[in-house]
Amino acid sequence: MQFKARTHLHNMQVSDEAASANEQAARVYPETLAKMIEKNGYCAQQVFNVAETRLFWKKMPLRTNMAEEEESMPGYKAAKDRITLLLGANAAGDFKCKPLLVYRSENPRAFQGYSKAFLPVVWKSHPNVWVNKNIFEDWFNYHFVPSVRDYCSKNNLAFKTLLILDNAPGHPPSLDDMHLDIQVVFLPPNTTSLLQPMDQGFITSFKAHYLRSSFAQAIRETEKQGGPTLKEFWQSVSIYHAIKNIDEARNEVKQLNLNGVWKKLCPDFVSDFQGFTDTVEEVTNAVVEMGKELNLDIAPEDVDELLASHSEELTNEDLIEWEQQKLAEEEDARTVEETPPRKVLTMEVLAEAFQHLEAATSLFEEYDPNIERSASVNRDIYNTYSCYREIYKEKKRTSVQIPSDTSLSPSKSPQKTPESPIQLVPPGSSDKSVPSLLSSLQLFS
Repeated sequence: MQFKARTHLHNMQVSDEAASANEQAARVYPETLAKMIEKNGYCAQQVFNVAETRLFWKKMPLRTNMAEEEESMPGYKAAKDRITLLLGANAAGDFKCKPLLVYRSENPRAFQGYSKAFLPVVWKSHPNVWVNKNIFEDWFNYHFVPSVRDYCSKNNLAFKTLLILDNAPGHPPSLDDMHLDIQVVFLPPNTTSLLQPMDQGFITSFKAHYLRSSFAQAIRETEKQGGPTLKEFWQSVSIYHAIKNIDEARNEVKQLNLNGVWKKLCPDFVSDFQGFTDTVEEVTNAVVEMGKELNLDIAPEDVDELLASHSEELTNEDLIEWEQQKLAEEEDARTVEETPPRKVLTMEVLAEAFQHLEAATSLFEEYDPNIERSASVNRDIYNTYSCYREIYKEKKRTSVQIPSDTSLSPSKSPQKTPESPIQLVPPGSSDKSVPSLLSSLQLFS
C-alpha cells in the first residue's frame, strides 16, 4: 500500500455493468432507434435522456490530511454521506432537466427558513437514497412533463418527446402509457455503459466541476478576514452548500458537450464533437492548483480516484453508521424548541444589500487604475442584481398603495415614510443608460 501511494498507482475497479456490457446489442440498437426517430419526426431538441448517479457530496481526495483524519475517527464518517441525482438533457444540448436529488432526510436542519420549492433541484427523500418508482413517476408527471411542454412552446416546437431510459429498477415500464405526447423507450439490457448519453462523459464532467466548485467555495470562505480554517469550514459544509455547488457544476457543462454525448446513440444529431477528455483534464488541473492554495497536496491521480469512487457501494458498517446518524439528526431536529422564521426579503434588507454593493463598486473605481475595467465590472454587477431592484420596486409600490395603519378614518390619508436615498450608479461608469436607484425609486413612487 505504501509503494502504491508513493508511485500513485491505483486499482480502478471495473463495474459489473461495464464488464457484462452487451456489445452486439449496442452495435444494432442505434440503427433501430434512428428508424423510430425518423418515423415519428423527432428532432434533436425533442429527444431526451436522464440517468441516476450517486455523489459523495462531502468527500475529499483520499490522501489529504482531512480525509486521513476522518478515516481514523470512530463513528459516522461525513465523507460517506451520499445523495442520488437524476441528471438529464436533450440531444441538442440546449435544455438541461432540473436535477432530481434524493437525500436521506426530508427536512434537514440546513433548510430551516428556506422553501424547498425554490431550490435549484427537485428535492425528494428516501431512507436508502434510492430513486424508486414512486419518486420517478412524481418527477416525470410533475416536473419533466411541464418543463418540456414549456420548452417546446418557447421554441415553437410541437409538444412531442422521446425519453430514453436505462433499465434501472426505479424506471417503471408503464411510463410509456402515462402521457400521450411523450414516448418512453428503454435501452437494451447491459448497454447502458456503452450507449446511454449521460454516461458518455457528462456525469464524470459534472462531478469534476462539482469538486472544483467545492474547492472554490472553500477558498472564498477561508480567505475572509477572520474566516474559518479549512478543517472548520469543511466540517460546517451542509447539504445546502452541496446544492449550490450542484447547480454551479451543472451550469458549467456546455451545450457542445451535452450534444456530443449522443455520438454513440444518435450520431446523426452530433456535428463535431472531440470528447470530454480535455475538459475533464482542465478541471482536474484546476482542482490540483486550488489544492495548493488550501495547502493540500493533491495529484491529478487523486482527483481521478475520487471521481471514480462515487460508484462504490457502501459496506454494511457504513450503512449502520449512516442509519445511526440519520436517527440522531431526526432526534436533534425534534429537540429544537423554535423553528426559525421563514426568510423574507424586506425593503430594509434590500436597501442594506444595495448599500453594500455600492460600497464594493466604489472600491473598484477608487483603487483600480484601469478605469475601463472597473466601469465594465460595475455595470455587470448593477445589471446582475436587477431582479432584486424589481422586487424593491414592487414592495415600494405596495407600501404606497396599502395603508400601514388600518385604523385611520376614510378622511385621513396615510403618511408615507420617507425612504433614505441610496445611490446605486456604478462608480466610474460612463454608461449614461444605467440609472441610479434613487431616480428609479422616485419613478416607482
